[in-house]
Amino acid sequence: MNALTKKILTVVSLIAAMAGVAPALAQTGAPPRPLRIVANFPPGGAADLIARAVAVPLSESLGQPVVVENRAGANGNLGGEAVARSAPDGTTLLLSSGGMVSVNPHIYPKMSFDPVRELTPVASAARVLVFLVARADLPVTDIRDFLAYAKARPGKLSFGSAGNGSSPHLAAEMMKSQAELFAVHVPYRGAAPALQDLLAGQIDFYFDPGIGLNQVRAGKLKLLAVGSLRRSPMFPDTPTLDEAGLRGFDADTVFGFYAPAGLTADAVTRLNAEINRALATPAVVERIRSLGGEPLPLSPAQFAARIADDSRRFGAIIRERNIRGD
Repeated sequence: MNALTKKILTVVSLIAAMAGVAPALAQTGAPPRPLRIVANFPPGGAADLIARAVAVPLSESLGQPVVVENRAGANGNLGGEAVARSAPDGTTLLLSSGGMVSVNPHIYPKMSFDPVRELTPVASAARVLVFLVARADLPVTDIRDFLAYAKARPGKLSFGSAGNGSSPHLAAEMMKSQAELFAVHVPYRGAAPALQDLLAGQIDFYFDPGIGLNQVRAGKLKLLAVGSLRRSPMFPDTPTLDEAGLRGFDADTVFGFYAPAGLTADAVTRLNAEINRALATPAVVERIRSLGGEPLPLSPAQFAARIADDSRRFGAIIRERNIRGD
């Protein structure tokens, strides 16, 4: 096989690989456009960090640039709408917590788009736990001590979240409901700003989606409990809220990739396979575990089923606590 033949075969292979992701581009013979991943929360949060981690191996396997764009606001709705309004050609994806699809329809009476109908679940990325953390100087030693302390001081403690209806907010409302305590909610535009104010002592506690664990290790925050049904492998000595007496407490959230509705089944299947492959790379596994989560490769159908289950679970606490969006 001569050099020219090898070159032709290489070009043909690249075009064939692109056909499963962006068929319109492959058919026109145009050079591959970058794959855009919209992270619908600010830089530094779990959505942003997971998107950027996956982008590197995904770019290598697809043979095209992958860029991450942050479009935050309205508890993820702004980024979600931007992707829903994009062409379903395989060049735009959303990386979001499941809350944008399973929670926001419950808390916003009128949304500018329907995430269930206008977005297609492509691939789950990670199951992210939430960790109950408190400022370092809060005078409590463990989770039972904290619950007693908070219950004895109704309205005296404040907690932050990534916004009304965000997973940290819902986790706190679940805890308040089951423990029968009252604390003041302070919503932020993302988890990172809430973490900053917790470190500064402006709020007393919050449910961290993993981005503050380095501050826990550094002794700048107190880790009190895990908001999951099982302990985190990273902190095996830290109990769950279920173990602390809040039976069945589960505030895990699933981050994943979505495409505009109308993307072909073949393209969804191809992207799902490539994303699942990226989730197995050591760098991505390490990044997700650094957030206290774990990679969660699922088929598109399995991912859609998980979203529907979360919608039922979180919808119940939203109705009970009468939570509304910003």
